[in-house]
Amino acid sequence: MTQATTQDFQRAPDGSDGPGTPVAELRLPVEGMTCASCVNRIERYLGRADGVVAANVNLATEVATIRYDPAVAGRAELVSAIAAAGYDVRPSAPVDAASLTDEPDELELQRVAELRDLGFKALASLAVAAGIMALMFWPGRPLAMESVNWLVLVPATFIQFWAGRRFYVPAFRAARHLDANMNTLVALGTSAAWGYSVFVTLFPHTFMATGLEPETYFDSSTIIIGLILAGRWLEARAKSQTAGAVRSLIGLQAKTARIVDQGQERDVSLADVHPGDLLRVRPGEKVPVDGLVVDGSSAVDESMLTGEPMPVVKSPGDQVIGATLNTTGSFLFRATRVGRDSVLGQIVRMVRESQGSKAPIQRLADRISGVFVPIVLVVAVGTFAAWYLIGPEPRTTLGLVAFITVLIIACPCAMGLATPTAIMVGTGKGAEAGVLIRGGEALEIAGRVNTIVFDKTGTLTLGRPEVERVVAAAGFEVEEVLDAAGSIERGSEHPIATAIAARANCDGLGRDGAVDFEALAGTGIRGRVGGREILVGNAGLLEERGISSEALAAARETAAAEGRTPVHVAIDGRLAGLIVVADPIKAGAHATVAELRAEGLEVWLVTGDHRATAASVARAVGIDNVLAEVRPADKLERVRELQASGRVVAMVGDGINDAPALAQADLGVAIGTGTDVAIEASDVTLVGGEPSAVVGAIRLSRATMRVIRQNLFWAFAYNVLLIPVAMGALYPFFGITLTPALAAGAMAFSSVSVVLNSLRLRSFRLRGGPPGPLASQPSAPALARS
Repeated sequence: MTQATTQDFQRAPDGSDGPGTPVAELRLPVEGMTCASCVNRIERYLGRADGVVAANVNLATEVATIRYDPAVAGRAELVSAIAAAGYDVRPSAPVDAASLTDEPDELELQRVAELRDLGFKALASLAVAAGIMALMFWPGRPLAMESVNWLVLVPATFIQFWAGRRFYVPAFRAARHLDANMNTLVALGTSAAWGYSVFVTLFPHTFMATGLEPETYFDSSTIIIGLILAGRWLEARAKSQTAGAVRSLIGLQAKTARIVDQGQERDVSLADVHPGDLLRVRPGEKVPVDGLVVDGSSAVDESMLTGEPMPVVKSPGDQVIGATLNTTGSFLFRATRVGRDSVLGQIVRMVRESQGSKAPIQRLADRISGVFVPIVLVVAVGTFAAWYLIGPEPRTTLGLVAFITVLIIACPCAMGLATPTAIMVGTGKGAEAGVLIRGGEALEIAGRVNTIVFDKTGTLTLGRPEVERVVAAAGFEVEEVLDAAGSIERGSEHPIATAIAARANCDGLGRDGAVDFEALAGTGIRGRVGGREILVGNAGLLEERGISSEALAAARETAAAEGRTPVHVAIDGRLAGLIVVADPIKAGAHATVAELRAEGLEVWLVTGDHRATAASVARAVGIDNVLAEVRPADKLERVRELQASGRVVAMVGDGINDAPALAQADLGVAIGTGTDVAIEASDVTLVGGEPSAVVGAIRLSRATMRVIRQNLFWAFAYNVLLIPVAMGALYPFFGITLTPALAAGAMAFSSVSVVLNSLRLRSFRLRGGPPGPLASQPSAPALARS
């Protein structure tokens, strides 16, 4: 397991990490946690250990991050503290969190094995339950009920203690510390049904003597275990994806580097690169490490870092970042930062920190069960005592039946189904609309979000440059300008050149071949088309050739103010026109922002792009809060500031540069057309790439949480209303008692009602909101004449 720096810790009562205090940090994978009470208990035990400064336990990642004084405590003492709380530490060799080497992940392999085991036991339990029900309720069965009971005794007992061990062990651990959780409820409920059934199977005449049928509930105990294990399998499957973001980040780096030593070039692994080494990068290769350019120039695609879709020209003295993509030229640079010290290494560290510090979901059922279970136990024991002391004969038998009936009526089947059924239907409905929600925690947080932070590139915009308009100078036609530029740009691989060539081709232009083609680093390109000299590039290129661009100065300045990229075209030494290139805004962006604001959410735009571009996009989509020219660390810090002010923050992004902020946010929303890293670091993925799906995701989450609360209310209401009946409240008035069979029927009815309530989500409309105004939406690219 890795060590990492984490921001959010629960301090020990006597802890201090002031100046002069030596502090080490250790991350330990913890086994056996099932709810928020487990997290709180482990943090309390660690906080009381000598030398511990702070402890943070994350339920989602199942990792305890501990800061401690190494002079007082060590790994053994910390493991002992966790063991004293009733939990185990998985064996794992610690490595440096910022390392970018591909270490074998033993913890991940353990979780995969656990997931497989959980799924197998869930299927086995449900299969056995189906077989038991077939035997017990098959019309016209040839066997008497007593014989059927003996037939199903062995498979039901096997499931009870083989698959049910997952509930017994943590329930026992909680009981040792005078605590209770969902496992306690499952263990008590299934044990009551199974134990009663065993008693009926072994002593059927005892019940028949009282006029009761020898009915058993082996089917109830097995199906409860199977359904709840299936729900936990779904949850564990979502948790197993948390390590994917870090793996994808590490996979971004180049595999090798080309070192230049005494005029000779040789390829080496990244582990052999050190600060100060001289390296060469050729066209189409990734920059291996961080460094400074010393010779040559090229355009480098830094979108993975800044989100800026336009490649940045690099010349001697400029900084280059590892894992960015060199596009056209070749250059030499000197390494400055490598491995965990590089920008990529810092992003990996930030993602790990943010994932580790995210607060676990507080499960309502587990909070209530801490009080509910002891009350049920006291009531059940009191019921038996009351019947035994003052009840009619046979007092012992009636008391035992009442005792078991109370436990069966309080069986948490409906309580256990309340959340997973709603989550299954809600996430399934979302998947149908292209909204992938990663489990119940994401659903709960999405329902509470009140602030949305959008990245720009690829999120609100298409993420690729397109020609927005063409302006022709006097004496030239717009088609002539686009034809000349498109013909010569066909020989370039620059993204802007690709956009111009694509627009020309779309209009049936730019088909002529270019000769004497030359790429001019940092300024543009030149060549001859149809015997005419063509220049395409910035204003500086034209000035170098003695061509004035003042005739289109106003159009150029307007484009720059809007955050667009103006590209000049000269033909035979004369200014011919201006091509304005931009990253177009997605069609539904304005409506999305309008709907989010109508829902009462505060909307932000945080981007690494230029201020003018960010301001232009914000105006177009209706966002008032804008933060531009930021790096990944700045995005993460903005999210933290919003969280510190009490906001529940959702971050929407698509790039590698968004990964730290996506992981830090209360809810990370990734555009599905973006990078795998952003998707893996997120809680919600919008497969279609349309920002409008954010509104649907928020509304679906709120609807799902309403259903979950309704389910939990009715699950507890059934118990609260029927427990007095199970105790015998009706006997003094009507001379009747609630039998275990009726209790099981009531339990089944409560379960069915919970499932049916969850199924209502299937009719939920994700796209049902009011349409936002589109009048200010940018129009499609157009040709213009000055």
